[in-house]
Amino acid sequence: MGQKLKIAGWISIGAVAGALTTVQLQAVARGGMAPLPLEELQQLAAVFGMVKSDYVEPVDEKKLITDAISGMVASLDPHSVYFDKKSFKEFREGTSGRFVGVGIEISQEDGLVKVVSPIEGSPADRAGLKPNDLITKIDDSIVKGMSLNDAVKKMRGEPQTKVMLTIFRKDENRTFPVSITREEIRTQSVRSKVIEPGYAWIRLSQFQERTVDDFATKLEQIYKQEPNLKGLVLDLRNDPGGLLDAAVAVSAAFLPENVTVVSTNGQLSESKFTYKASPAFYARRGADPLKRLPAALKSVPLVVLVNEGSASASEIVAGALQDYKRATIMGNQTFGKGSVQTVRPLGPDTGLKLTTARYFTPSGKSIQAKGIVPDVMVDETLEGSPFAALRTREADLEKHLNSGQGAEVKDPGREKAREEAMKRLEEESRKTPEQRRPPEFGSAKDFQLIQAINHLKGSPVMISKTMVERKDEKKEN
Repeated sequence: MGQKLKIAGWISIGAVAGALTTVQLQAVARGGMAPLPLEELQQLAAVFGMVKSDYVEPVDEKKLITDAISGMVASLDPHSVYFDKKSFKEFREGTSGRFVGVGIEISQEDGLVKVVSPIEGSPADRAGLKPNDLITKIDDSIVKGMSLNDAVKKMRGEPQTKVMLTIFRKDENRTFPVSITREEIRTQSVRSKVIEPGYAWIRLSQFQERTVDDFATKLEQIYKQEPNLKGLVLDLRNDPGGLLDAAVAVSAAFLPENVTVVSTNGQLSESKFTYKASPAFYARRGADPLKRLPAALKSVPLVVLVNEGSASASEIVAGALQDYKRATIMGNQTFGKGSVQTVRPLGPDTGLKLTTARYFTPSGKSIQAKGIVPDVMVDETLEGSPFAALRTREADLEKHLNSGQGAEVKDPGREKAREEAMKRLEEESRKTPEQRRPPEFGSAKDFQLIQAINHLKGSPVMISKTMVERKDEKKEN
């Protein structure tokens, strides 16, 4: 790879919900910059001067500039962000899998903060927060209109301090407060177990710094228990993404050496790059955890489970394994985050996360605003996937980047499906909380996992009768 992987900028591929991300690339070496629009810059300076001198009360100059930068970057797409001192520190903490907070992955909905999922074993998980809960207040601060970064700042803090979250739970139509004590969150990104003799399940909840080592360790344990493994399920459901090198490594564990895993393309020369299934593209400090794995892993029958919450790094893995026909992809169409964010320091403690490229699967398909369409569509339960139409995907996000491979097409059945799902949600709200609780991933009642094992055993699979590929939706200006 030569000089391609020098430390300087960081590439990030996390989903909407949080601080996920980063593989380091060489700094941008520009031969020259485009001429600056002087007239517009003079206008910006004039506005700055007027606000400073004429506004009803004194304003902080630094805050004005910071807000101007934040607004400029936020206008581009949902994943480009300006980091101030605190948010930059928190962003870097997120990639290590360790930070102090309440332990939730979040997104936005109707101007509020939406819980994508509580991190397993976290204070938020123990407090009973659920996916799709809406946070309306953080302590005394109204969340409506607050940026995700600001919401994260308010929920982070020192260990053993308390934060009061006001929750609106739509399916119960009630609002209630939850007091949560912050603590250091050490996320466990890999879980596994032998489902039955000869068949095992391994789940990745995020792609973090420790993920590849933990992944290799769990696979070693599986093979120790089942030396003649007949089939493996790789579960990427609700995995929002993370480190690119971890995604390349997980793909490489199952693929022939040195084949293309993913490629990127953007304006800058270093944005045009191909990542391969080779230690040179994922090994850290020269160590290759995959060397410990048995050769049988390269050919063991494999099913990859995905859903609308599988994003970015998850989609890279699923896309690579699908293109090489190394695995059968089962479940629901994925989130569709196929853009590259490069993080560049602007000083010792601030930075800019800027979308610089798109991701492409080995066959050249763009992931962006499209996602991975499973080989076999499988519902979440025996009764179907009644609320799938309500889940947010990349194509739903305001100002989302298009795929770069043709115009997006409006899906006429989308709104109708949403209306039907809302009616079912109203009916569901009449059930008790215990009746509404979905089966835990990996449990004996995990319908999609049962179908995956059936597929590996050659038994009949209950294919979805209603789920269809969701087309990219045209953005409205």
